[in-house]
Amino acid sequence: MKILSFKLGGHVSFGPKVKKEEAVWDVLAIQNELQVLPSFSSSIVDGIALGFDFVEQIRKLVEAAEKSDRANSFKREFTVIEWLSPIPRTPKNIMCIGKNYDEHAKEMGAEAAPTDVMVFTKSPTAIAADGQTISIHADLSSKMDYEGELAIVIGKRGKNIPKNLAYDYVFGYTIANDLTARDLQEKHKQFFLGKSLDGTCPLGPYLVTKDEIPNPQDLTVVTKVNDEVRQNGSTKDMMFTVESLVSILSQHVTLEPGDVILTGTPAGVGKGMNPPQFLKAGDTVKVSIQGIGTLVNHFE
Repeated sequence: MKILSFKLGGHVSFGPKVKKEEAVWDVLAIQNELQVLPSFSSSIVDGIALGFDFVEQIRKLVEAAEKSDRANSFKREFTVIEWLSPIPRTPKNIMCIGKNYDEHAKEMGAEAAPTDVMVFTKSPTAIAADGQTISIHADLSSKMDYEGELAIVIGKRGKNIPKNLAYDYVFGYTIANDLTARDLQEKHKQFFLGKSLDGTCPLGPYLVTKDEIPNPQDLTVVTKVNDEVRQNGSTKDMMFTVESLVSILSQHVTLEPGDVILTGTPAGVGKGMNPPQFLKAGDTVKVSIQGIGTLVNHFE
């Protein structure tokens, strides 16, 4: 199931993409008008905490709408909605993995990739949506860079999760662009400020449930800047896999429903080019991941 969050006329909602249509089912409207279920979460993060019971609830709502005599009244065309991040707000900072692809580690100047997982975080206030125009923060940075990544969305609270059970705690996946102010990163000798400027963590367009992506270690990740391919990698080259990351992080931090983990970026970032090529006003960045879709953002 491909789930998206959106706003229309001041009404914030979410729902699955309508099959073979450029539209979304407004499941909150379906529940409100048809009263299909005894109760239904109005927050997507609260719903995710129910695991695949949440997916079944959404299916029941869509089936009820389709059987009604006004199914089209519950569909919202993509052309009229404002897309939101599929996870509008994470329970804690977004957890990010650095240098998880060997070639990226080398282009960033490392002689070898890290032997231990490298973790930093981004503020939840950095979250942005597909289609959103994002500031390059020229007043603070002249070196804004892109990083296309697969993002994990946690679906169940867990601590000290064994690696062989890690997928049980994954609800699904989305696309992230881990935008980075390289000069701030260098100036502060830490990642947080350079990674957390407003809008520097666009997520989307969809949250795709894990059943649709049986092998997250075999996905292409392509990033284009103004239609020029800059990154063309595969998650099979990740040094720490999805199940490893979930297990390792849970040894240190209690994972909660709605938590987002960025899994690292393949080679091809602007800083790694010769000469470096950072984002500028007027640029458009597209990050595509097989099975999920394309995350598009414009910069000003």
